[in-house]
Amino acid sequence: MTIEEFFNNITFSDNVSLSASNLTEGMLPNDRKTVDFIIRCAIPSIYILIITVGLLGNITLVKIFITNSAMRSVPNIFISSLAAGDLLLLVTCVPIDASRYFFEEWIFGTVACKLIPVIQLTSVGVSVFTLTALSADRYKAIVNPMDIQKSSAVLWTCLKAVAIWIISVLLAIPEAIFSQVVHISDNNVSFTACVPYPLSEELHPKIHSVMIFMVYFIVPLTIISVYYYHIARTLIKSAHNMPGEFSEHTKRQMETRKRLAKIVLVFVGLFALCWFPNHVLYMYRSFNYREIDSSLAHLVITLLARILSFSSSCVNPFALYLLSESFRRHFNSHLHCQRKKYRERSMSYLQSTSAVRMTSIKSNVKNTPTATTLISVVQNKPHNTEI
Repeated sequence: MTIEEFFNNITFSDNVSLSASNLTEGMLPNDRKTVDFIIRCAIPSIYILIITVGLLGNITLVKIFITNSAMRSVPNIFISSLAAGDLLLLVTCVPIDASRYFFEEWIFGTVACKLIPVIQLTSVGVSVFTLTALSADRYKAIVNPMDIQKSSAVLWTCLKAVAIWIISVLLAIPEAIFSQVVHISDNNVSFTACVPYPLSEELHPKIHSVMIFMVYFIVPLTIISVYYYHIARTLIKSAHNMPGEFSEHTKRQMETRKRLAKIVLVFVGLFALCWFPNHVLYMYRSFNYREIDSSLAHLVITLLARILSFSSSCVNPFALYLLSESFRRHFNSHLHCQRKKYRERSMSYLQSTSAVRMTSIKSNVKNTPTATTLISVVQNKPHNTEI
């Protein structure tokens, strides 16, 4: 198997080296130089942007939900779990994926080769299974609005979130079992790579890609679609049949539930949009395991699919900010508090600096009448004016 063949069979986890030299072999010199620049400079820069934005957004989201008791609702617990899964992906898989554009081979060892695919698939599982649970929660809230929420609902939701994490980890364990570091030699070229299954088994990648696509995409999104079909039918029916004597409180409650359902639907749509190209690309490679596709189009699609899939880990806080007035208010308040703390620290620093300067003046010229007057003026000046 040549290096180009090896690249063209990168799997769902894409643990094979994506160094610029591997990706640009066979191109014209000018094209290779351009692509090499993009791969080594532009793509890692985009990864850094994804990591930075994703960490800031998701950490702020989780902090708001934890520190504000009014935000500790059933949907927000699921959304916090969703953010935790995104954070896990951002601090582990994304940096390693970005670093592979600079190295000719896998340099992270056997443990990372087995652990990184597990973490990535766990994060994907947490995302899609949590979205399914959120859809079920919105279905119950809208289709069965008369069900009284039990006092233990928050506890049960936390248990469900933990169960989703456990299931996601268990489903990802086979990735650790089959992933392995291999040494490949071809045409006097030798390098080390991390592969998710034995290279000699041609049936394994086909089964793996189909199972991944079904378990982490088709089945959950089908269940979500069924939930939202019933939600939409209920909302349409209620719009026509809602009696005029319904209280304003009931109407506001229904509007809140509709707004939450819309937020969850946007989350689902973003997840599907971000991960669908990666799933399709993986299936294409798995069913053309021995064929070479060295075209520039294939390279561009590969890079875009990877960037898009990782972008799913940083878009939810933005969507929530745009769609949720309550979250937007708390987020703005959080930013205001951070600015206030920064100003207080700056003011404290200025005050301490002024004290040091006054002490120096006293020690050097304390016997001078003019100095005594100057000290008196300084001590009576407001802190927000310049000395």
